[in-house]
Amino acid sequence: MNIHEYQAKAILKNNGVTIQEGIAVSSPSEAVDAAKKLQEQTGTRWWVIKAQIHAGGRGKGGGVKLAKSLEEVETITSQMIGMNLVTHQTGPKGKTVHKVLVAQDVYYPGSSNRLEFYMSILLNRKTGKNIVMYSPDGGVDIEEVAATNPERIFREEIGIACGLMPFQSRRIAFNLGLSGAVAKEMVTFVENLYKAYLAADATLVEVNPVLKTTDDKILAVDAKVNLDDNALFRHPEFVPLRDLSEEDPAETEATKNNLNFVKLDGNVGCMVNGAGLAMATMDIIKLSGGEPANFLDVGGGANAKTVEAGLKIILSDQNVKAILINIFGGIVRCDRVANGVVEAYRNLGNINVPIIARLQGTNAIEGKEVIDNSGLKVYSAISLQEAADLVKKLV
Repeated sequence: MNIHEYQAKAILKNNGVTIQEGIAVSSPSEAVDAAKKLQEQTGTRWWVIKAQIHAGGRGKGGGVKLAKSLEEVETITSQMIGMNLVTHQTGPKGKTVHKVLVAQDVYYPGSSNRLEFYMSILLNRKTGKNIVMYSPDGGVDIEEVAATNPERIFREEIGIACGLMPFQSRRIAFNLGLSGAVAKEMVTFVENLYKAYLAADATLVEVNPVLKTTDDKILAVDAKVNLDDNALFRHPEFVPLRDLSEEDPAETEATKNNLNFVKLDGNVGCMVNGAGLAMATMDIIKLSGGEPANFLDVGGGANAKTVEAGLKIILSDQNVKAILINIFGGIVRCDRVANGVVEAYRNLGNINVPIIARLQGTNAIEGKEVIDNSGLKVYSAISLQEAADLVKKLV
């Protein structure tokens, strides 16, 4: 689950990570009040207005601006809220800004010895261990650094049993070119950042940049935290952080119906039980000359309700020209799935695209008979090749 910068910073701060202080607001008047409050709390003379969307590259798209007066805070906020912000991560459609973060200015005027670093913590899936990835070249796209100066990216792999060791935190500070008191500040920062990563059950914690200020403070100027959906039962306090306006409506609807759904750009919708079979189904669609429009795994309990919900989600995509339902009847019987398909079809009413139902496994023959005798625009298939040929013919 993605969350906004201000939400990510709150999680970091709760675990002892020093951050650039800020207040999220939804209107220009709230922004002015927030700016006054920050001035009282931090003494800041200027403020940074940052658009809150689930995408990086906001600064290049005009989503991060400096305000040098309360009047500018109000003006910039009024311009930013409601704007369609396009970055390299949003795609050409962009995203609408509903909130901004009014943050203290930590880049003091006239300073020359400040430094920016990159730091992230994530799981190395090859080794099954957490890893701290960091670079002295922060404040820019880390992908660019990796492509042009890969030697400037360092990695610290963390042992499963012992966790982050003190010598590793010190090595991180050394590799970033720090020494003395500020190195100790960085050691504390790294330790608290890792503590936040574990405490939140995060899949990613990324700070770019980590700033060394002119007075040798280490703090998170930006923050990106991805939370593990499967661990949310341990964190009911994180559930309200989900911003549905940032998500694809079809994926939101799928979540409500306990369906695993990812929207793609193709023309053949697919509904399958099991992730492995779903991947094979997408391959066969591709080989047959079509393009998969989605990944949709209904799980092992496919019934009329889940089939209907899945069909609604697939049909909401105007690019879909056909739907392939590919069910292996192991846990669930094929005839029950077939009856579910027929019932869902009739409940939905007029469906303008052909549906190919490939049912294999327990009671596959009975399931095919149900489809064939329904009188609906549903084509039955037994083998995967037969289903692929129907897709090619109909699309």
